[in-house]
Amino acid sequence: MSETLSGPTRTSAGRLLDIAWPDLGITVTAELDGRNPELADALWEALPYRSLQGHALVAGAHLYHVAPVPSLLHLPASTRIPDRREAPDGTVFCSALQHLGIKYGTLTEPMPASPIGRIRPEDMPALLEAGRATWDAVYSTKKEILVEVRPAGTAGGHSIPRLHATHPDANRLIHDLHTETERIWLEAPPELADMHRGWIPSGAGTFDTVLPTLLFVNGETRPLGYAAYGGLVRAAVADMPIDSLRQMTRLLVGIPAEFLGYCGLDKLWTYTQRFLACLDHLDREDFLAVTGQMALYINCLGGWNLHLYPWNTADHLRRHDPAHAGQPA
Repeated sequence: MSETLSGPTRTSAGRLLDIAWPDLGITVTAELDGRNPELADALWEALPYRSLQGHALVAGAHLYHVAPVPSLLHLPASTRIPDRREAPDGTVFCSALQHLGIKYGTLTEPMPASPIGRIRPEDMPALLEAGRATWDAVYSTKKEILVEVRPAGTAGGHSIPRLHATHPDANRLIHDLHTETERIWLEAPPELADMHRGWIPSGAGTFDTVLPTLLFVNGETRPLGYAAYGGLVRAAVADMPIDSLRQMTRLLVGIPAEFLGYCGLDKLWTYTQRFLACLDHLDREDFLAVTGQMALYINCLGGWNLHLYPWNTADHLRRHDPAHAGQPA
């Protein structure tokens, strides 16, 4: 698939999408209801696709996955829910974190969100079943549950968008990022899988420990994709001067990528070095193309990090009722 970051313009109200979890034997249908048409249209143009299904780890009953839609990083939302906790169960959201999300029960995190539609009421029991199964997979069993999003009633499929740059070094970098992203989109990146098995060639992990390294890798990868690269894309679209974009890039991406390379994500560090080496030669469009492709790759890594991390290691720790905070156990 070839894509630009400008986004399509067709209207979206009344369109139906099937959201399926083949391994679970569950399919639900969502209706795009006309809210945030630019986001909904960008999603629609990317269909069909598959992704690793994730589940919120701190916010409550919320499903989300990385959508292969570079323009979600910057497209504006015309309709915002001030507090997504108040959205009806079954609300479908698009996010500037490059996520497609679905609220299926109680949420605890108060944050604005951008809705694009609703799951049909008759499909809510199936959605609840998918949510519970995904939570079990992410938190404990580590079963890889894939989600497929497609126009309702159509066959599934999958592709990863490839952006393009005119500068030859940038375009070669985009090609390699695209190839690697395709390789790891639906299968765990080998370097992350090795890390979670305790194979860390650099020796990262004081006194042979593994869990602290996994924690730090997760804590660095997510903001690198969500905040650094997502922020650079949005700043470029908002016409930040190119010299400022270059300066911010050097400030934001080098140090975390070097650390992640030391921990085992060698390819990420190599790609980052190649980006920094050609940065001064990129115009705004080439800068957007590279940062957009990097964001998709890193957000894919982040999704796998969240899935592979052994969250149930501290299963004995449970949150206390706020009314009893500070009281002896």
